[in-house]
Amino acid sequence: MIYCAGQMESFAFAKSIGVGLVESAINLTQSVLFDKPDEIVFIGTCGSYSTAIPLLEVFESYGASNVELSFLEDKSYTPLDNILTNVSRETILNAEQKIVNSSNYISTDSNLAQKMLKLGIAYENMEFFSILKVANHFNLPAIGIFCSTNYIHKNAREEFLSNHKAAMQKLESYVKNKLDSTLGK
Repeated sequence: MIYCAGQMESFAFAKSIGVGLVESAINLTQSVLFDKPDEIVFIGTCGSYSTAIPLLEVFESYGASNVELSFLEDKSYTPLDNILTNVSRETILNAEQKIVNSSNYISTDSNLAQKMLKLGIAYENMEFFSILKVANHFNLPAIGIFCSTNYIHKNAREEFLSNHKAAMQKLESYVKNKLDSTLGK
């Protein structure tokens, strides 16, 4: 089943589950229990910690993290496992993993973005960590399909808004082409 956050990121072919870690976890859990999907496909936009990665690039990911910015400044710690991959997909990963960090906050500090890159984390999206956490709990295969809209810097919001429409069109085209090829059309 295909899911998206909703609000600004809604698609006719995807079920909206809410913005951020909490809403998406609650609503995805409810959907898994009632809709009983065989697989979770999450689509959405993301920011990029690396300016070497082209904007409006569509990619797939099976890995997510929940690293808060205070951790990067040695101001917090967590007893939780904060980097995970989808257990059902883990064995088929051949390419370099693209880890997507999730937080209820959007980063705007380019110096902290460099610290994320040093941890092997290249992108951020508000929901993906909770998506994989729920998928792993129910032992469901899951994938994220993302399009990068902005780099992490003080004007990230404006850059996101200027690229959002193009990113949504690229995501829709990518998913439709992927579905057509899967269905043999």
